[in-house]
Amino acid sequence: MRRAVVDLASSRPVWRVPPSAVQEMRRAFGGGWEVVNVEALAASDGDGARASSEAVKAAAGAEVYLGWGISREVIQAARGTLRWAHTAAGGVAASLTPELVESGAALTNSRAVHAEPMADWAVAAIAFSVRGFHRAVDAQRRRSWDKDAFTDGSLRLIELSDTRVGIVGLGGIGRAIARRCRALGMQVHGVRRRASGRRPAGVSWVGGPGDLNRLARRSDVLIITAPHTVDTDGLVDAEVLAALPAGAFVLNLSRGALLDENALLLHLDSGHLGGCVLDVFATEPLPVDHPLWDHPQVLVTPHVSAVSARFWERESALIVDNIQRYLAG
Repeated sequence: MRRAVVDLASSRPVWRVPPSAVQEMRRAFGGGWEVVNVEALAASDGDGARASSEAVKAAAGAEVYLGWGISREVIQAARGTLRWAHTAAGGVAASLTPELVESGAALTNSRAVHAEPMADWAVAAIAFSVRGFHRAVDAQRRRSWDKDAFTDGSLRLIELSDTRVGIVGLGGIGRAIARRCRALGMQVHGVRRRASGRRPAGVSWVGGPGDLNRLARRSDVLIITAPHTVDTDGLVDAEVLAALPAGAFVLNLSRGALLDENALLLHLDSGHLGGCVLDVFATEPLPVDHPLWDHPQVLVTPHVSAVSARFWERESALIVDNIQRYLAG
């Protein structure tokens, strides 16, 4: 019997694989396969890639591993037999180990699955920013009827249709954000790894990595959606933030390592930036004494932009499609 391991019982209920999805995977593999469903709770935060002892034991002799990332221990347990690993996470940095490369196994991820809810989060964050909700939340915290803040001309309030959006990374998430922004009348520009090629729907201009400052100069809202790699580490630095127009906003829903948080705080405190909405951070959970928590121009969400009631509907369909492709060679 060929063996496949399903290690998707997330410790987070919203991400935990339902029995119906496991049954779909069993049917997709068909006869001749032993599909082992690991019941021990798995770590799904971030990129995952941390396995329980039950998962490591089940991986012995496995040809296929479906989990939240893939750990060194699982790769070692399946040494010589592992051919394909799939991660239900979007990020793969924690899984891209020398051990995985040496194993020769294929790795697939779930980046497209999260695009729709993350794009919704981005549009909500844009509206929160350009319509001055930072100031409203701060005033409510102080129990202050601060109408002057909205009417004395000091707060730049722009309409969505007048907002220029710059997207750093035009993969599935960036493209979904672009479609929504354009439908609301926003002007959208972006940068990606290669400037050439077909321009995504809704994006007026596409540049390469060397055009990041140019993108910043024409962005009222800069949105970070690129994956975390060696090339993107610290990508949005002090120079890029300085290139943003006065009063601009920064949104990060990718990975905290792409954004220089210290430089961000300096630009917020100087008054150069209007504010930011952050779902990801260099250190997670965000330390309780971190200045971002109390900053009046910052909205913190705890790495939840991808949460959706439709996750397993999309994830199951992706995994089953990949199983069929795997069996077809």
